[in-house]
Amino acid sequence: MTIEIQEKGMNPWRIVFMGTPEFAVPALSALITGPDRVVGVFTQPDKPAGRGMKLTPPPVKELAEKQGIPLFQPRRMRDPEALEMLRGLDADLAVVAAYGQILPKEILETPRFGCLNIHASLLPRWRGAAPIHRAVMAGDAVSGVTLMQMDEGLDTGAMLGTRERPLDDAITTGELHDCLSRLGAGLMREVIAELKEGRIQPRPQPAEGATYAKKITEAERRIDWRLEAVEVNRLVRGLHPFPSAYALRGEEPLKVLACRPACRSHDGTPGEVLALHDDGPEIACGAGGVILTEVQAAGKRRMAAGEWMRGQRLKPGDRLG
Repeated sequence: MTIEIQEKGMNPWRIVFMGTPEFAVPALSALITGPDRVVGVFTQPDKPAGRGMKLTPPPVKELAEKQGIPLFQPRRMRDPEALEMLRGLDADLAVVAAYGQILPKEILETPRFGCLNIHASLLPRWRGAAPIHRAVMAGDAVSGVTLMQMDEGLDTGAMLGTRERPLDDAITTGELHDCLSRLGAGLMREVIAELKEGRIQPRPQPAEGATYAKKITEAERRIDWRLEAVEVNRLVRGLHPFPSAYALRGEEPLKVLACRPACRSHDGTPGEVLALHDDGPEIACGAGGVILTEVQAAGKRRMAAGEWMRGQRLKPGDRLG
């Protein structure tokens, strides 16, 4: 679907927003305070969360209800009822940010000027479900957001704008998440304004450089101490604050929430405690080592790794699985 603005200067537009988690909240907030009218919000159904598994609304729902915006929570966007909900809103445009469902062709073509998606990577790199995690875990030097025109492919639509964010070797997925959510909200407002004035044209994604950001698996969370220290550090940062990397202390999982490389040569075997520092134990990796600085044992609070180490009476030569 090609966006063709026939009514330049049309103001305000009727916009539908589709999003679910905290990542989408800045974009919805920006739309609410902008010149256009948010006529409806689609978000995922409430889900059980926490130790008590209490039914919990998604962050986007909380904001929509606070603002008195009509709210829709269809279980499947492929159901005919969802299409009728959207058609009833007579939308000029839909903005999608981490909604969590694949939108069928009928949904994509219902708003007058189509559906735009805020994607947390510089496409075509890291199409898919976990672009922020994968960028940090891969050690990318730069990340960013792309605003694209949605089609039936998986993040394959034509691009309307990008914003970059350089990455250093200390950033976590949580920090990058917050940065890109704000960056995406600002880019969205700029692109919508340019669309309304007829000053922007979609451009196809490059044919080269496409990668897929698959979901994080349980197996990936477990630290492989045979990796180099820099790779272990990337894994820990890439999985923080969720779902968290972990190692084993005996048979019990130990979440590793933060660490720092200690890149020196050693004769230890991967996973061996090489030394004890004030801020935590130094663990041997395949090349170099890492010093754990924040951990969380099963059923316990998060704590400084030095405190955990002393409580465990850890000593050089001990091992983490």
